[in-house]
Amino acid sequence: MSLVPPDPASDRLEPVDPEVCTAEHCFHVFDTLYCALTPSAKPIVPSFPDEKYPLFVTWTIHRPPRSPRLRGCIGTFEPQPLHEGLAEYSLTSAFRDHRFHKISKSELQFLECGVSLLTDFEDADSYLDWTVGVHGIHISFPHPSTLNSSSSGAPSPLSSSSFLPRFTSKPTFSATYLPEVMPEQGWDKIDAVDSAIDKAGWNGTVTEDIRRSVKLRRYQSRKHKVTWDEYVAWRNEHGSEYKI
Repeated sequence: MSLVPPDPASDRLEPVDPEVCTAEHCFHVFDTLYCALTPSAKPIVPSFPDEKYPLFVTWTIHRPPRSPRLRGCIGTFEPQPLHEGLAEYSLTSAFRDHRFHKISKSELQFLECGVSLLTDFEDADSYLDWTVGVHGIHISFPHPSTLNSSSSGAPSPLSSSSFLPRFTSKPTFSATYLPEVMPEQGWDKIDAVDSAIDKAGWNGTVTEDIRRSVKLRRYQSRKHKVTWDEYVAWRNEHGSEYKI
């Protein structure tokens, strides 16, 4: 998954209403996937404002008695017009998340759709300068071979300082976690950053030097979820009954 951080000159979004992300956004995402899997179905034109936001689309499958599990999650930090962007990432997350096989029509009835609209991007002063349960994190860091090594993997008392050295050598690694991931996993800040370093592709030991080389951007999200049954009811209300 390729993620591009927003332009610092344009991403200082004003605080937004928590209801900025609504069920209508999720219905549009579900409708796009349903129509892609059902050639005879006609999509419903979205009625919500076509504003621009960075966004993520998440599919979760609920198939009792098995526990709910992730079925696809892909997004972008580049602000997208919502009508087109949600439709695009509906299909990208459903069909092109390399961690999973493509979502099939037989799975639709078990799916839940989540839409996250990302807001309030800020450059953190250090890898610890964010709040679990409030912020998502996007990290980038240079290849550890470019760093001066130390023997300790424990967090330094200076880790929260705003005067940490910044490394800009290439190539760099990057990864992100949405705000809800950390509470769901029971992670503290160091757990989350270490996991993100691993997710970014570094398979060696995570040292304090590597943590301190991290450039971290924190952000918030406004999220909504709907089930398949809720989507079907919405489609029927709009006079477009779904077809098996």
